[in-house]
Amino acid sequence: MLWQTTKTKNDARDRNQVAGGESYEVDYIARKHGVTREQVEEAIKAVGNQRDKIEAHLASGKK
Repeated sequence: MLWQTTKTKNDARDRNQVAGGESYEVDYIARKHGVTREQVEEAIKAVGNQRDKIEAHLASGKK
């Protein structure tokens, strides 16, 4: 049996992280929090790519 990937069967693993190399993900977080792309990229560098940590970092106003 061949291994088949299906995009309709997703789980939460991918949603828990922000792919910094994917501009659409960085743009989404920036729009959601009303910040610039650069601020999101700095947050990723500061706390890693875990979505909840990035959002907490941005919400706290840390720079």
